[in-house]
Amino acid sequence: MASKGKNPVPGDANTDSNPRGIPYAPFVDKVEDYVSSRAEVEPTLRSFQEMIAKYQFMEQNLQRRMAGLKDKLPDIQKTLDTVRFLKLRKDEPDSIETTFELNETLYAKAEIPPTEEVYIWLGVFGDYVLTSRQANVMLAYPVDEAETLLDSKYKAAKQSMSNCEEDLDFLREQITTMEVAIARVYNWDVVQKRKEKEEEEEKNKPRGKDDGTPNG
Repeated sequence: MASKGKNPVPGDANTDSNPRGIPYAPFVDKVEDYVSSRAEVEPTLRSFQEMIAKYQFMEQNLQRRMAGLKDKLPDIQKTLDTVRFLKLRKDEPDSIETTFELNETLYAKAEIPPTEEVYIWLGVFGDYVLTSRQANVMLAYPVDEAETLLDSKYKAAKQSMSNCEEDLDFLREQITTMEVAIARVYNWDVVQKRKEKEEEEEKNKPRGKDDGTPNG
Protein backbone atom coordinates (compact mmCIF):
# COMPACT_ATOMS: atom_id res chain seq x y z
CA MET A 1 0.00 0.00 0.00
CA ALA A 2 1.48 3.33 -1.02
CA SER A 3 2.24 5.76 1.75
CA LYS A 4 0.80 9.24 1.80
CA GLY A 5 4.27 10.67 1.27
CA LYS A 6 4.51 8.94 -2.11
CA ASN A 7 1.47 10.62 -3.63
CA PRO A 8 2.39 12.42 -6.88
CA VAL A 9 2.56 16.19 -6.61
CA PRO A 10 2.88 18.65 -9.54
CA GLY A 11 6.51 19.67 -9.88
CA ASP A 12 7.87 16.44 -8.39
CA ALA A 13 10.93 15.35 -10.37
CA ASN A 14 9.57 11.80 -10.44
CA THR A 15 6.23 12.82 -11.93
CA ASP A 16 5.62 12.32 -15.66
CA SER A 17 4.86 15.52 -17.54
CA ASN A 18 3.82 16.84 -20.95
CA PRO A 19 6.40 18.33 -23.39
CA ARG A 20 6.29 21.72 -21.61
CA GLY A 21 6.89 20.17 -18.19
CA ILE A 22 3.33 20.28 -16.84
CA PRO A 23 2.94 17.18 -14.65
CA TYR A 24 0.24 14.57 -15.14
CA ALA A 25 -2.35 14.28 -12.39
CA PRO A 26 -2.38 10.93 -10.55
CA PHE A 27 -5.18 8.63 -11.68
CA VAL A 28 -6.79 7.16 -8.57
CA ASP A 29 -7.84 3.65 -9.56
CA LYS A 30 -7.65 2.17 -6.03
CA VAL A 31 -8.23 4.61 -3.20
CA GLU A 32 -6.34 2.24 -0.90
CA ASP A 33 -3.16 3.16 -2.79
CA TYR A 34 -3.48 6.67 -1.36
CA VAL A 35 -5.18 6.23 2.01
CA SER A 36 -4.99 3.34 4.44
CA SER A 37 -7.35 4.73 7.07
CA ARG A 38 -9.94 7.43 7.52
CA ALA A 39 -7.33 9.49 9.37
CA GLU A 40 -5.50 9.96 6.05
CA VAL A 41 -8.56 11.09 4.10
CA GLU A 42 -8.48 14.76 5.07
CA PRO A 43 -4.74 15.27 4.33
CA THR A 44 -5.13 13.44 1.01
CA LEU A 45 -8.14 15.52 -0.03
CA ARG A 46 -6.27 18.69 0.94
CA SER A 47 -3.26 17.56 -1.15
CA PHE A 48 -5.51 16.91 -4.17
CA GLN A 49 -7.21 20.29 -3.77
CA GLU A 50 -3.81 21.99 -3.69
CA MET A 51 -2.93 20.21 -6.92
CA ILE A 52 -6.11 21.50 -8.55
CA ALA A 53 -5.25 25.03 -7.38
CA LYS A 54 -1.80 24.73 -9.00
CA TYR A 55 -3.30 23.53 -12.27
CA GLN A 56 -5.82 26.39 -12.21
CA PHE A 57 -3.00 28.89 -11.60
CA MET A 58 -1.11 27.53 -14.63
CA GLU A 59 -4.34 27.66 -16.64
CA GLN A 60 -4.85 31.36 -15.81
CA ASN A 61 -1.26 32.19 -16.79
CA LEU A 62 -1.66 30.39 -20.11
CA GLN A 63 -4.92 32.19 -20.80
CA ARG A 64 -3.20 35.54 -20.26
CA ARG A 65 -0.35 34.45 -22.52
CA MET A 66 -2.83 33.38 -25.19
CA ALA A 67 -4.54 36.77 -25.02
CA GLY A 68 -1.18 38.52 -25.48
CA LEU A 69 -0.26 36.33 -28.44
CA LYS A 70 -3.60 36.94 -30.14
CA ASP A 71 -3.10 40.67 -29.67
CA LYS A 72 0.51 40.82 -30.90
CA LEU A 73 0.55 38.30 -33.75
CA PRO A 74 -1.29 40.72 -36.11
CA ASP A 75 1.37 43.38 -35.37
CA ILE A 76 4.16 41.00 -36.35
CA GLN A 77 2.30 39.93 -39.50
CA LYS A 78 1.59 43.54 -40.48
CA THR A 79 5.23 44.53 -40.06
CA LEU A 80 6.40 41.47 -42.00
CA ASP A 81 4.01 42.28 -44.86
CA THR A 82 5.33 45.85 -44.96
CA VAL A 83 8.95 44.71 -45.08
CA ARG A 84 8.17 42.28 -47.90
CA PHE A 85 6.42 45.07 -49.81
CA LEU A 86 9.46 47.34 -49.43
CA LYS A 87 11.72 44.49 -50.50
CA LEU A 88 9.77 44.10 -53.75
CA ARG A 89 10.09 47.83 -54.46
CA LYS A 90 13.73 48.39 -53.50
CA ASP A 91 14.82 48.41 -57.16
CA GLU A 92 11.99 50.71 -58.31
CA PRO A 93 13.00 54.27 -59.31
CA ASP A 94 9.98 56.07 -57.86
CA SER A 95 8.97 56.80 -54.29
CA ILE A 96 5.59 55.72 -52.98
CA GLU A 97 3.15 57.85 -51.03
CA THR A 98 1.53 56.33 -47.97
CA THR A 99 0.13 57.17 -44.57
CA PHE A 100 1.51 56.07 -41.24
CA GLU A 101 -0.04 55.98 -37.80
CA LEU A 102 1.08 58.58 -35.27
CA ASN A 103 -1.41 57.37 -32.68
CA GLU A 104 -4.74 55.54 -32.65
CA THR A 105 -6.64 58.41 -34.29
CA LEU A 106 -3.95 60.42 -36.10
CA TYR A 107 -2.24 59.56 -39.40
CA ALA A 108 0.28 61.47 -41.50
CA LYS A 109 1.30 61.29 -45.15
CA ALA A 110 4.80 60.24 -46.11
CA GLU A 111 6.89 59.49 -49.18
CA ILE A 112 9.03 56.38 -49.04
CA PRO A 113 11.92 56.17 -51.50
CA PRO A 114 13.32 52.80 -52.55
CA THR A 115 15.32 51.49 -49.60
CA GLU A 116 17.51 48.60 -48.58
CA GLU A 117 17.21 49.32 -44.88
CA VAL A 118 14.28 49.43 -42.46
CA TYR A 119 13.86 50.46 -38.84
CA ILE A 120 11.86 48.19 -36.58
CA TRP A 121 10.60 48.68 -33.04
CA LEU A 122 11.71 45.65 -31.09
CA GLY A 123 10.94 44.43 -27.61
CA VAL A 124 10.23 41.18 -25.81
CA PHE A 125 6.89 39.60 -24.96
CA GLY A 126 7.43 36.15 -23.49
CA ASP A 127 9.68 34.42 -26.01
CA TYR A 128 8.87 36.43 -29.13
CA VAL A 129 9.56 39.89 -30.50
CA LEU A 130 7.21 42.83 -30.43
CA THR A 131 7.12 44.96 -33.55
CA SER A 132 5.19 48.04 -32.50
CA ARG A 133 5.62 51.26 -30.56
CA GLN A 134 4.84 49.26 -27.40
CA ALA A 135 8.39 48.01 -27.78
CA ASN A 136 11.20 50.13 -26.39
CA VAL A 137 14.07 49.87 -28.91
CA MET A 138 14.29 50.76 -32.60
CA LEU A 139 16.92 48.97 -34.64
CA ALA A 140 18.01 49.24 -38.27
CA TYR A 141 18.09 46.11 -40.41
CA PRO A 142 18.82 45.38 -44.05
CA VAL A 143 15.52 44.46 -45.68
CA ASP A 144 16.49 40.82 -46.19
CA GLU A 145 17.58 40.42 -42.55
CA ALA A 146 14.43 42.14 -41.33
CA GLU A 147 12.30 39.74 -43.34
CA THR A 148 14.17 36.72 -41.97
CA LEU A 149 13.93 38.00 -38.39
CA LEU A 150 10.23 38.79 -38.55
CA ASP A 151 9.38 35.56 -40.33
CA SER A 152 11.19 33.49 -37.69
CA LYS A 153 9.54 35.40 -34.84
CA TYR A 154 6.11 35.09 -36.40
CA LYS A 155 6.53 31.33 -36.76
CA ALA A 156 7.79 31.09 -33.17
CA ALA A 157 4.77 33.04 -31.92
CA LYS A 158 2.41 30.80 -33.91
CA GLN A 159 4.07 27.73 -32.42
CA SER A 160 3.79 29.27 -28.97
CA MET A 161 0.09 29.82 -29.60
CA SER A 162 -0.32 26.19 -30.61
CA ASN A 163 1.55 25.04 -27.50
CA CYS A 164 -0.66 27.21 -25.30
CA GLU A 165 -3.81 25.71 -26.80
CA GLU A 166 -2.44 22.19 -26.31
CA ASP A 167 -1.40 22.93 -22.73
CA LEU A 168 -4.78 24.43 -21.88
CA ASP A 169 -6.51 21.27 -23.09
CA PHE A 170 -4.01 19.20 -21.10
CA LEU A 171 -4.62 21.23 -17.93
CA ARG A 172 -8.39 20.86 -18.23
CA GLU A 173 -7.94 17.08 -18.45
CA GLN A 174 -5.72 17.06 -15.35
CA ILE A 175 -8.19 19.18 -13.39
CA THR A 176 -10.98 16.77 -14.32
CA THR A 177 -8.80 13.81 -13.27
CA MET A 178 -8.17 15.42 -9.89
CA GLU A 179 -11.86 16.20 -9.39
CA VAL A 180 -12.64 12.53 -10.04
CA ALA A 181 -9.89 11.53 -7.59
CA ILE A 182 -11.37 13.77 -4.90
CA ALA A 183 -14.83 12.29 -5.47
CA ARG A 184 -13.48 8.74 -5.18
CA VAL A 185 -11.61 9.43 -1.95
CA TYR A 186 -14.65 11.20 -0.51
CA ASN A 187 -16.96 8.32 -1.46
CA TRP A 188 -14.48 5.82 0.03
CA ASP A 189 -14.57 7.80 3.27
CA VAL A 190 -18.39 7.72 3.29
CA VAL A 191 -18.40 3.95 2.82
CA GLN A 192 -15.79 3.43 5.56
CA LYS A 193 -17.75 5.67 7.91
CA ARG A 194 -20.91 3.63 7.27
CA LYS A 195 -19.02 0.38 7.90
CA GLU A 196 -17.62 1.70 11.15
CA LYS A 197 -21.08 2.77 12.26
CA GLU A 198 -22.56 -0.65 11.43
CA GLU A 199 -19.73 -2.39 13.26
CA GLU A 200 -20.25 -0.18 16.29
CA GLU A 201 -23.98 -0.83 16.27
CA GLU A 202 -23.37 -4.56 15.96
CA LYS A 203 -20.90 -4.45 18.82
CA ASN A 204 -23.32 -2.59 21.10
CA LYS A 205 -26.34 -4.67 20.11
CA PRO A 206 -27.84 -6.50 23.19
CA ARG A 207 -27.33 -10.23 23.05
CA GLY A 208 -30.42 -12.47 23.47
CA LYS A 209 -30.59 -15.56 25.75
CA ASP A 210 -29.57 -18.86 24.26
CA ASP A 211 -32.48 -20.83 22.88
CA GLY A 212 -32.66 -24.40 24.12
CA THR A 213 -34.85 -27.06 25.48
CA PRO A 214 -35.03 -27.26 29.32
CA ASN A 215 -33.44 -30.32 30.81
CA GLY A 216 -35.51 -32.76 32.80
